[in-house]
Amino acid sequence: MQPHETIAHAIAAAARKGAPAIVAFLTAGFPRKQDFAAQLAAIGEAADVVEIGVPFSDPMADGMTIQRSSHAALQQGISLQWILDTLSELPTRPSAPLLLMSYLNPLLAYGLDRLPGAAHAAGIAGFIVPDLPFEESDELRTALESEGLALVQMVTPVTPATRLAMLCQSARGFVYAVTMTGTTGKSVAVPDDVLDYMDRVRAISPVPVCAGFGIRSAEQVERMAGHVDGVVVGSALVEVLERGDDPASFLRGLRGG
Repeated sequence: MQPHETIAHAIAAAARKGAPAIVAFLTAGFPRKQDFAAQLAAIGEAADVVEIGVPFSDPMADGMTIQRSSHAALQQGISLQWILDTLSELPTRPSAPLLLMSYLNPLLAYGLDRLPGAAHAAGIAGFIVPDLPFEESDELRTALESEGLALVQMVTPVTPATRLAMLCQSARGFVYAVTMTGTTGKSVAVPDDVLDYMDRVRAISPVPVCAGFGIRSAEQVERMAGHVDGVVVGSALVEVLERGDDPASFLRGLRGG
């Protein structure tokens, strides 16, 4: 099984149990660098897929919570190289597939020629790059495909139908269906039109569809059931880590248990 297939497989397996899969996001090194490995282990046990945020100085798609976490991680010296080195040195990795969420600049600075091999060796199955337009993604996609890694595509409620079909067909791992226009962190009430949009995406996507931005409660997750294959939980989980609360307990609570 290719690395990108492990992502889709994990999401689909969880969704078959009757509730959306949980894709859990944490910013690497936040709030404390030395806690990253323990956080990853705990989150990896409770989530179906783990998305590791590479801190960046201008995280334009993220709300205040993740901006704050990214700034704090950068102050501690967290970098893409540090993340890959740390993952490579872990005695055991979570069974949940791992993705990196990174803006494009850190990937270019690292070097697209060596990135796929280093990522694969570190146990990374795919990437989410929110500031990379599809029209400019060929170089990165080709590089990642050399190691069987996913490039997850993001769609929004205002993505035109023809573009939506194009993005879904090119996606690997899953399609990240943003619930709103704007940045992460705002709670979403999940109105009927959002569910209709998720249904449209799911109807044409060859890979699982996960809803993200503003997912904070078990009620939201339950309402999404049957309309998506998974949900991405970011800002709410980062706030749990910031408070020093148990991330695994929070994630289990999103499943209603």
